[in-house]
Formats: sequence, structure tokens, C-alpha cells
Amino acid sequence: MGLRRTRQATNGAEERPKGERRRWQVARQVGQFVALAVLAVVLVGVATAIAARRAGESAAIADRSTEALIKAQSLVEPVITDGLLTAEPEAVAAVADVIERGGVIEGDLIRVKIWTPEGVIVYSDELRLEGRQFTLGQDEQNAISDGLMQADVSDLAEPENEFERNEGKLLEVYLPVRTPSGERLLFEAYFRYDSVLQSAEQTWLVFGTIAVGGLIALQIVQVPIAWSLASRLRQRQREREGLLLQALEASDIERRRIAADLHDGVVQDLAGVAYSLAGAARSGGKDEPTATLLTESAAEVRSSITALRSLLVQIYPPNLAEEGLVPVLTDLLSRAEAHGVRASLDASRLSRPVPESIAGLVYRTTQEALRNVVSHAQASTVDVWLANEDHHVLLEINDDGIGFDPNAARPAGDPHFGLRGLASLASDGGGSLTVQSAPGEGTAISLKLPLR
Repeated sequence: MGLRRTRQATNGAEERPKGERRRWQVARQVGQFVALAVLAVVLVGVATAIAARRAGESAAIADRSTEALIKAQSLVEPVITDGLLTAEPEAVAAVADVIERGGVIEGDLIRVKIWTPEGVIVYSDELRLEGRQFTLGQDEQNAISDGLMQADVSDLAEPENEFERNEGKLLEVYLPVRTPSGERLLFEAYFRYDSVLQSAEQTWLVFGTIAVGGLIALQIVQVPIAWSLASRLRQRQREREGLLLQALEASDIERRRIAADLHDGVVQDLAGVAYSLAGAARSGGKDEPTATLLTESAAEVRSSITALRSLLVQIYPPNLAEEGLVPVLTDLLSRAEAHGVRASLDASRLSRPVPESIAGLVYRTTQEALRNVVSHAQASTVDVWLANEDHHVLLEINDDGIGFDPNAARPAGDPHFGLRGLASLASDGGGSLTVQSAPGEGTAISLKLPLR
């Protein structure tokens, strides 16, 4: 039949005290907030580290490019003569003196080459390269022709870099310099790339520490706020549950008063009328029509009394402590059957007495569920299962009705509103009430309450 919930034994331990349970719920909510905050810090920290490292690397390359530009234009270019175009010894010696002894090659700058536009190396601190000709790449050609400065990682596989291969990864910066006559030469400087990485790491440490430290400080500040908000939320929930419980108790008191007034007044009066009519029918003598009428009237009055007493049970439940939970539920199911719904109760696994406070919630849940079945579900059958397992009372109610979508917006006058109120009471008592349904798949209601 429709949607069914699998019955499983509970394995929970003894229920925590209410105050401890609420504190645990608040702690769990704050723990979830902290876990998400830690995840956010980790993600932002990783992203910040990557971005800061790249920014630091770009800044370090820019610093090396600036160093090469300053040394090329302020130290080397002033001593370049037109004789360097043809590698005249005096011109090469003047440039070598500045580069090798004037502070150009120092620190991370380990190699300098000066090229002609035809690809001839007219100067290098590596003497074996002077006078050799190589094919200039497109970037080097653009640097000479357009007067642009370029920076890139050296391709040590190129033949002109054969003497730098044992230096490890290098950054080469090249830019044009001019002779007195305006001819352009290519100035190329090689830097150790390790220094670039060190600068990038320093930048990452500074900015990464600031960013991640700020995030951690922000999360630390937010934890007490989250705890306070969660506590207030739980407090408002407790207040709402308390108001709901008060409303139900007030409703019970009013129902009890109405039921008592009807029972002691109208029901007793009608019972007296029924006895009088029956007595008059018996003493009616030979007036057969009158006797028949009185007998039928007495039967109708007795039928009305039965219906009224059934209504009194619906208005206010019987004394569960005296009559027992199973007989009372059986009576509820009989009233559902009176509306054409086949109903069954399985309480074979109920091996322990149910306290009256818990029995009352079981009764209310069953009553509300059966009311929905009769009034809205268009069901032909409803099955009720009652048991106690591992210090809990379990109640399941399954029908084969039209079902509904639990996620859909509920209109005003929602027939399942009463169940939602009972679910709050179950939660406040350390239990749970769940409703599972789907259009065309029936409805399954499960109540689980701890035995205290």
C-alpha cells in the first residue's frame, strides 16, 4: 500500500536531560558554523597563497627588469662607442671594464651579453661567446626594432646559452641600447631565478599572513556571536513550544469542561427520556401503534446517546491511565471504520506500560492522523503499529490515500498543521515525529518518544 516506512529497532542510549540536550544542540550548530568557517579560511588561504605567490613573482621579475634597465642605461650605454658595432678591442674593453668591474655583474645578475641586430655577440663576460653569431628570436628582434624591454625564463637548450646550463633556471632581461650614432644594440642580462622565487615567497608570507590572519581573527570574533544567536534561536524555539503546550493544555481543560457538562447534563437527560419512552411503550397496553411509536422513539434516543458519547470521546480522550493505551487506540480505529476505512492495530510488540504523558502524545498523534485520513486522504485502509524498543515508544501510521507533497507550500487551513505542532512537542520531549508522503503514494507518520 503506497508509501511505507521500514521499521527498525532504535539503538539510542538513555535520553539526555533536557538542559544538556539543548546545550548539545546549540554546540552542534556552532560546531557546524565553525567547520564551515575553517573550510572558508582554508579555501581563501589557498587562493590567497596562489594569488600572492604569482603577484610576488611578477613583482620580482619587474624588479629585475628595472635593475637591468638602470644598469644598461646609466652604466653601460654611456661608455658604448660606435666601435662596438664591429667589436673593436678598445670599445669592447671599455664596456668590459664597466660591466665586470663597475658593479654591473653582481648579486643575482650573473651574465651579460651585447648583440648586434645581425645576431653577433660583440661582448660577453664569457669570452668564448664573443664574436659568435646566433639567430635572434622574434622577441629579441622586436626589442631591437621597437625599443621594448622583454623578460622571460631562459631557454637553456638554445646554443647561445650553452655556458649557462650549469647555473640552473635563469631569468633573462633584454632591452635596446644605443651607440653615439644612434645604432641599436641588444643588452641582455641573466638573473638567477631562485632570487625571483625567494622574493615571491616573501611577498606571499607578508600578504598571505595578513589575509589568513585577518580571516582567522574574524572567525574567532564571530564564534561567540554564533553561539549567542544559536542560543537565542533555541530559546525562541523553547518559548514557542511552551506556548504551544500551554495552548494544548488550555484546549484540554476546555474540552474536559465541555465534555463533563454534556455528559452530566444532556446525556443524562436523554438517558432518562429513553428509559421513560421504553417504560411507556411497555405499559402502552393494547394501543399497538402508540407502543410501536414509543419503542422506535426510545431506540432513536439511545442511538443519539451513543453518537453523543462517541463525540464526547473525540472532544476529550478517556482516562488513559485507567483504560490503557491500546483499548483507547482501538476505539479510535473503530470510529475510522465507521467512516468506511479499513483500520488495523498491531501492538504485539508493546511489552512495557507507557507513561500517561507519553501515552497522551501517542493518542493525540493517532487521533490527528486518523482525522486527516478520514477527512482528506481518501484512503481505503490505514494500519497502526505500536511497539517499544530500546527505551523508546514507536508509533507508525500508514495509509493508502492520495498523499501530498511535503515540500510544497502549505495553504491556510492546512490539515497537517496539527501534526506539525505535535512534532514540536515530540522534539521538546527528546523524540521525533516525521511525515513521509508523495502524491499518489499514501502517507506514513512515525513517532518516536523516549521512555523516561
